[in-house]
Amino acid sequence: MAKSDAKKLMGKMSAPNSAGFGNGETVTLDRREQRKRDQALGLVPFAVKLNSGLVLQLQALAKERQLDLNEVVADVLAKGLAA
Repeated sequence: MAKSDAKKLMGKMSAPNSAGFGNGETVTLDRREQRKRDQALGLVPFAVKLNSGLVLQLQALAKERQLDLNEVVADVLAKGLAA
């Protein structure tokens, strides 16, 4: 039992710190908190399979507009459905 505790401790010590020294603190939400935040915003997970060409176009559009991919897809869908 002492060996397993020591191994766990050594594993935690050797694991790289995600924020790193000097990189500033990054706030990461766990999945439960992220899910609650998304639900409060009225967001629903919606998985689809798209042609890789469409995905590349959406990614390029998101980069061009400097927006999140989710925001770009929502905008494109809203405009397409309104037409």
